[in-house]
Amino acid sequence: MATNKELLNSNKAPEPVGLYPHARRVGTLLFLSGVGPRERGSKTIPGVELDEQGNILSYDIEAQCHSVFRNVRAILEDAGSSWDSLVDVTVFLTNMKDDFATYNRLYAEYFADNQPCRTTVEVNKLPTPIAIELKCIAMID
Repeated sequence: MATNKELLNSNKAPEPVGLYPHARRVGTLLFLSGVGPRERGSKTIPGVELDEQGNILSYDIEAQCHSVFRNVRAILEDAGSSWDSLVDVTVFLTNMKDDFATYNRLYAEYFADNQPCRTTVEVNKLPTPIAIELKCIAMID
């Protein structure tokens, strides 16, 4: 059984919204916590317009997809892994009906050379006003 357990945080990805690391290394596997499209150091979410109470008025799923993929890449690289080392991706969408086609097209572009296993599910809501979140597992040396 692997005894190498290390908590890892990226200084490029958005700060966690709770008590959890960006990633945890166990042996040769790297488990990422849920990663959304927020920007580091702010509450800004690319492509999201909020009202005064913080409710979503409108959002751009394409902008959120690009941002969440950037955040995942930053965490992987800061942890000593890489995009090509991803082996499993779970995707949470808040609006499968309207957003799946755009997300699926962008996913195919980002993962053209590496095709990890993938599960995509619709959820009612995510902890922050975002439309997409990824949960990933990667190999690490």
